[in-house]
Amino acid sequence: MRSRRDALRALAASLAAAAAGSIGCARRARVVDARIEGSLWFAYGGKNREVLLSLVDQFHREQGRYRIEAVYQGDYFEALAKLRTALAAGAAPALTHVVGEVVPYLAEAGVLEPLDRFLAGAPGGDLDVVEALGQSGTFVGGGERPLVCLPFNRSTPIAYYNRNVFRELGLSPPTTWEELRATAARLVVRDGESTRRWGFECPVDWWFWAALVGQAGGDVVAPDGTPTLGGEAGVRALRFWQTLVHEDRTMKPPPGRDYNAWQVTNTDFLAGRVAMIWTSTAFLRYLEDNAGQAGAGKFEVGAAPLPRDVRASVPTGGTMFVMPRGAAPAAQEAAFAFLRWMMQPEQANSFATRTGYIPVSRRGLEVLRQGGYYAAHPNDRVAVDQLAHAAPWPWSPDLFRVQREAVQPRLEEAVLAPRDAAETLSEAVRAARER
Repeated sequence: MRSRRDALRALAASLAAAAAGSIGCARRARVVDARIEGSLWFAYGGKNREVLLSLVDQFHREQGRYRIEAVYQGDYFEALAKLRTALAAGAAPALTHVVGEVVPYLAEAGVLEPLDRFLAGAPGGDLDVVEALGQSGTFVGGGERPLVCLPFNRSTPIAYYNRNVFRELGLSPPTTWEELRATAARLVVRDGESTRRWGFECPVDWWFWAALVGQAGGDVVAPDGTPTLGGEAGVRALRFWQTLVHEDRTMKPPPGRDYNAWQVTNTDFLAGRVAMIWTSTAFLRYLEDNAGQAGAGKFEVGAAPLPRDVRASVPTGGTMFVMPRGAAPAAQEAAFAFLRWMMQPEQANSFATRTGYIPVSRRGLEVLRQGGYYAAHPNDRVAVDQLAHAAPWPWSPDLFRVQREAVQPRLEEAVLAPRDAAETLSEAVRAARER
């Protein structure tokens, strides 16, 4: 089986080949039912998939010029692998979405269409996106670069808790790391050597570790682009997890990797096997709708900001819309028409309020605030309020490689084994700086 490094190097080679061959080789756009067709690749299932496809259908009902062919491509990482293959073959979709950390890599490889040229000829010009969620706020210096991405399903990590259990024990959501340790200890229920209910659960994942690093006062990449993985703050973040798992025995590390671990975390929470979790705001509607249906009895879901250490800090997550190079001009026209339509307040709010993602339109956010939506749905407000503490990612072509190759595998080993945190991060820094 190929290593992650082999896969990432293959991605680099294929992107370079795609960039060299994409100009002048655009295909002819399809016309279906007298409509110009643009392809959209998307990368999630369940509730979020249903909502997206319903919006595609709405787009078709509201106008008769364009048609969007929406095709599911697996999870984010499966979809990225398929995009790599399609770029190399000159068969990339007109529109897709990718995790934010990979945008600088794709942009520097020259395989993304600059979106400014579409905006220049569009009525209204500015799409009025929430700055912290768009390119300018998601990346350090992102506003100084050509626009290559627009926000789609954007999120922050947030805390979810079982309101019934918290009320019973007289607890409030923790606001600091020390409060998290104390609260998790109060929430644990043991039967001898077995644990009937864990206090806390969180996927052992890069995204949540990056949140901890920021809270401890560090940054995963220095301003000059050098991967530091937070220095001492990165070590403290890793040790905090180790303490919860091995010393306090209050945190259940979910088995599995990537989104398998996320799903286990959600399932444990819904079943009452854990009283407090960290996961994405993306799962808000899903958790609210299904709490207790896995056998624990119905309970009320609460959401809260992540606790702070020396400061409050959260990374943004989710994906950005991008337009790969090489599609036919007419297909690109159709794709951008849909993209622009999705950025409008009505559609941005519809997607967000039906899923749990953050609305990406500033005007749309104001509509929700003034209309009393957040007063009636306080859980939805948590991620929006946390944007005040959102830490931008560096515009680094190595960011995705650092995540997938240097950090993620070592986090799992260090927390579960456990391994010395400082030694683990030193090894990860060396791997991150390899070329």
